[in-house]
Amino acid sequence: MNAVTGFGRSSTFVAPVSRVESYIAAHEFAHPTLVIDVDAVERQFRALSAGLVRADGSHAHIHYAVKANPHHAIIERLVALGSGFDAASRGEIELVLGQGADVERVSFGNTIKKASDIRWAHGVGITLFAADAEEELEKLAENAPGARVYIRVIVDNPEADWPLSRKFGCASDKVMTLLGRARDLGLVPYGLSFHVGSQTREARMWTGTLDQVAAIWDRAQDEGFDLQLLNIGGGFPAFYGQEIQAPTSYARAVIDLIEARFSDVPQIMAEPGRGMVAEAGAIAAEVVLVSKKSENDLHRWVYLDIGRFSGLAETEGEAIRYQFVTPRDGDECGPCVLAGPSCDSADVMYEKRPLQLPLSLRAGDRVIIRNCGAYTTTYSSVGFNGFPPLDSVVI
Repeated sequence: MNAVTGFGRSSTFVAPVSRVESYIAAHEFAHPTLVIDVDAVERQFRALSAGLVRADGSHAHIHYAVKANPHHAIIERLVALGSGFDAASRGEIELVLGQGADVERVSFGNTIKKASDIRWAHGVGITLFAADAEEELEKLAENAPGARVYIRVIVDNPEADWPLSRKFGCASDKVMTLLGRARDLGLVPYGLSFHVGSQTREARMWTGTLDQVAAIWDRAQDEGFDLQLLNIGGGFPAFYGQEIQAPTSYARAVIDLIEARFSDVPQIMAEPGRGMVAEAGAIAAEVVLVSKKSENDLHRWVYLDIGRFSGLAETEGEAIRYQFVTPRDGDECGPCVLAGPSCDSADVMYEKRPLQLPLSLRAGDRVIIRNCGAYTTTYSSVGFNGFPPLDSVVI
């Protein structure tokens, strides 16, 4: 077995597959830590950009979804690469502008905004906002007069690993009303947006969603709305054990699907978050306890020093299936329930579909959780049960 030494008490690991895993294997960590390779983020940005090219040679605009991982080193690198940014709050806008982002490349993409934050954002130069309700349009008209607005549409995509079709957006039968209301309020009805669903593993899974949005776009054009922007949101996948397309071919296939349905779209915007940063990071963690609840229990319980409240919130519903590297890989494996360290009974990551982990795993063993660069530090509590928030290190 190829091995790496120096990773805690248990020192034999299968050869790491990335700089991040090599770094984790060579260092000690007092508590769970996310290690991010910012060069890997740049490679992903370039790979996606290479695929987001339209037939006329122009590019769809990338607006990185800051919420996925707002580490200043990531933002700084993406600013240098010319990325735009999808911001969900005043704090995210302040972050990206503070790192040198061009205000013209920042959109306020949350459809739920305080009037004071809209007013502030407009005051610093933000002119592009999302909305999905009449009251939001009224707040925008009062606090960001003349702003460009794109209407978020509810779409149905049952093939996404994590559908996002309830909280945000309006139904198709309301889109024309909102576009008209925006125009009446002195706003610019600028375009449509949607989210195909997080972790849409294959480009072909966009087909039904794009059909839905294209029908709305065509109707809007027929009714006299000169829409300029199609915001396709995120959905670009990361590897969590199931096969996915390479980023360039995936992005190119999505563009092909769009151009087959939208021949007259002046601007296309994409908002990758997970697909930009997830594979650039891994978490160093530790086994705290291995136990069985009864002598006849078929499953072990494996407790880590990280759980749903300290960074692994996306295990909710077992939607995201993280990959684990242990110092005992190669030993006989068996099913286990995976849980976190807190005193909350909801702090269980995988139980419906138990994980296969080495039977020899024991307390003190250090583990690597792969492809954790997205939605981990941002979901980590500030100190639930007294456990420290997830640390992060950039290499």
